Amino acid sequence: MPRILILFAHPRLEKSRINKAMIRQVPTHRDITFRDLYELYPDFNVDIAAEQALLAAHDIVVLHHPFYWYSMPPLLKQYIDLVYAFGWAYGPGGTALKGKAQFHVISTGGAEVAYTPDGFHGHTLKEFMLPLKRTATLCGMSWLPPYVVHGTNRVSDAELEQAARHYHDVLLALTDGRLGLQTLTGLDRLDMITIPTT
Repeated sequence: MPRILILFAHPRLEKSRINKAMIRQVPTHRDITFRDLYELYPDFNVDIAAEQALLAAHDIVVLHHPFYWYSMPPLLKQYIDLVYAFGWAYGPGGTALKGKAQFHVISTGGAEVAYTPDGFHGHTLKEFMLPLKRTATLCGMSWLPPYVVHGTNRVSDAELEQAARHYHDVLLALTDGRLGLQTLTGLDRLDMITIPTT
């Protein structure tokens, strides 16, 4: 069964209702490893060798973060800059991530309608994520659709808990094989998926 590495990065977690709820729902499971990068590396001094060893030992990489300025928080960008290194993750001899899969778990303050051609941001989330997709595919990884929670400033407590529980169920379904990677690649978003019961 696939092993999942969750790289969580939120510089102001104490202010985030949705992300606190979601990380509480990360299953305690032998095939799921959760890493809070801001807790581990508050000085941004990422242990490259340790992180590369963890990446090598897992099959699916989950980058869990708020959508900051159409991208990711600075520590997660620093992580990728350092750990997804030339000659290791891409370039000549850089095949360490080849064949693995990656997806983002993203929260946005803006409503879903804001991420449309006619919406406030003028583009779709899929368009904004093209550089993130290319980072994964350049490293030979399969790009899976993101898990997105929009409008986090307005979601009710019940909606928040429902999103967090569904995230939990998606992670478990990936580890036990109920969700196969091949069936996910053509989807737009993982948060919309119906999880098979068997």
